[in-house]
Amino acid sequence: GIRELHENFLPPFRQAIDAGALSVMTSYNSMDGIPCTANHSLLTELLRNEWKFSGIVVSDLYSIEGIHQSHFVAPTMEEAAILALSAGVDVDLGGDAYMNLMNAVNTGRISKTALDASVARVLRLKFEMGLFENPYVDPEKAKKEVRSEESVTLARRVAQASITLLKNEHSLLPLNKNRKVALIGSNADNRYNMLGDYTAPQEEENIKTVLDGIRTKLSSSQVEYVKGCSIRDTVTTDIEQAVAAAQRSEVIIAVVGGSSARDFKTSYKETGAAIADEKTISDMECGEGFDRATLSLLGKQQELLKALKATGKPLVVVYIEGRPLDKNWASENADAVLTAYYPGQEGGIAIADVLFGDFNPAGRLPFSVPRSVGQIPLYYNKKAPKCHDYVEMSASPLYSFGYGLSYSTFEYSNLKVTQQAPLHFEISFDVENTGKYDGEEVAQLYIRDEYASVVRALRQLKHFKRFFLKQGEKKTIVFTLVEEDLSIINQKMERIVEPGSFQLMIGAASDDIRLSKTISVK
Repeated sequence: GIRELHENFLPPFRQAIDAGALSVMTSYNSMDGIPCTANHSLLTELLRNEWKFSGIVVSDLYSIEGIHQSHFVAPTMEEAAILALSAGVDVDLGGDAYMNLMNAVNTGRISKTALDASVARVLRLKFEMGLFENPYVDPEKAKKEVRSEESVTLARRVAQASITLLKNEHSLLPLNKNRKVALIGSNADNRYNMLGDYTAPQEEENIKTVLDGIRTKLSSSQVEYVKGCSIRDTVTTDIEQAVAAAQRSEVIIAVVGGSSARDFKTSYKETGAAIADEKTISDMECGEGFDRATLSLLGKQQELLKALKATGKPLVVVYIEGRPLDKNWASENADAVLTAYYPGQEGGIAIADVLFGDFNPAGRLPFSVPRSVGQIPLYYNKKAPKCHDYVEMSASPLYSFGYGLSYSTFEYSNLKVTQQAPLHFEISFDVENTGKYDGEEVAQLYIRDEYASVVRALRQLKHFKRFFLKQGEKKTIVFTLVEEDLSIINQKMERIVEPGSFQLMIGAASDDIRLSKTISVK
């Protein structure tokens, strides 16, 4: 609906444009029956007239053709081009649809003025960027700056910061560096599986796997690696060898999950989008053109995990994934569970840093992990009323939005709310590191408009802050609520603040609220 669009989907785009973004791409989908690449109300009335966007609008690849060939809204390619240009699309990405505009102008089906307006926007941006004076990049500058020491260090820090600890039974982690480890799994030593979709071909030495990372922590005699199985292949496995290695170890680290790896044997469109090929079993199960009907581990990965569990050795499961996979079995049977997303070129080092305590994890889930695909769509900020449980299971997620553990513990206290102005509140509280390790905490502020003229979310994240605390250290955290945080889009589609009560909820996750207070807005 239009209200949902304005409340949840458009705000980040508006913020990006206000921050200076000068190019917007149209999406492939239709909304309320109108293809987005032909949507005048979105691309002109909202984007240009209301938001004062001064840049260019570009189609996604073949999305103008899609008005004719996919959505069946335009009977000809020329009509599709006319609809797109009239809606406000300035650039045709890669396709031939706009080749039809000359004929459309010559036959009077679209005005020369409309075409000139788009051309002018494109030329203006090129002039402002200096592309006519300096049209080419400097290869020597790229060689100097790409993969510099500073960039590699940053890649490691980003990977460390994002890794999310989901379970740590009996404080198994961090691991003692004197133990013998069996490293098993499809993603334990696969370089391309560390990387996300649309990654260009890489030199192998540029990418560090989990095996590489663990070898920086332990001696070669302490680490035994067996792949066990691939992501999707169900024929070629060495699960027996993996189990044998596990039995010789003191702890098992199983690295499983998914892959957006472009193995460069798969067929690709000129844009880099992969083409599914039934004849080739690649690891790729995530990325453009690769959809899933389930969220379970593919191939023999689940069989591998169960065989490793049967050894009785402590089991750490690390997920490298591009979508939230089914983690029910691991949450019940593994001793520790982490998700590393696609951690990038330094991801293997970062994962080892977390496993062996050289970095205290503080990543938080940016989504809710479902218990079953039957729950999807599943999100923390569902509008009222509250979900009721299913016949077979709880309606709650397996792991909630904002969730993530640390090797340390943190206590929240001393909540204070000060009203600085009618629509300006300062919220302060204390957080203390009460654990055995220095580490970071991520404090989160959610609010709920208790009664409003339109149905509101049961909780909505408004602010969060990530901060470092030494063991025993206490810090005062301050959040500020302003008019925008308290506003809604009412029944007349106006953004306003309605008087009433708002519940403030502060905690470590959307389902882990530590402090709460109600404020009144008049």
